[in-house]
Amino acid sequence: MPRPLLKPLQNQSQPETKSGGILSAKEWQEQKKQSNTKMDKMVLDRLLRKKRSQKYMDAIHKLDAGGHVHNQNIVDGIIDDIREEFPEVSIEGIMLGIVSKCYIGPEYEVHALGITGEILEHYKIGQKMPGGLERARSLAMRGGYDFIEVYVDCLRCVSSNGTVSVVNM
Repeated sequence: MPRPLLKPLQNQSQPETKSGGILSAKEWQEQKKQSNTKMDKMVLDRLLRKKRSQKYMDAIHKLDAGGHVHNQNIVDGIIDDIREEFPEVSIEGIMLGIVSKCYIGPEYEVHALGITGEILEHYKIGQKMPGGLERARSLAMRGGYDFIEVYVDCLRCVSSNGTVSVVNM
């Protein structure tokens, strides 16, 4: 008797475990959720890698002006501009802040805008930055980028033309 060239189609609606058994409904939902999380992460990474707009770049450059350190309304406006840059994404919980080289005085090295606390601070030479922002200091000091966006899982280095380079942690 001739052997079939093609295998019969398996029922795709009944996923199997590695051992060949059929998954329970709970296991199937967990597997589906993990798959969606991976896809969501890919979409999020693509969105956060896009070139930054001129309005966004201008807002970040206002951080070095110095006078707004004591004016929370201006800081809030800058944070609103950041949120407008990513309307599809809630940056709370994924973006820790923005770090860039500071030019307001020779004793200052970098300044940082903490997104969660909505606080702008200029840091003196050797002064430690809180909340994971410190890992962006050396890149900001090097001066090859306009600023560094600090995320929970990576750094996104933004050049003067708005292009983004990702440094995974």
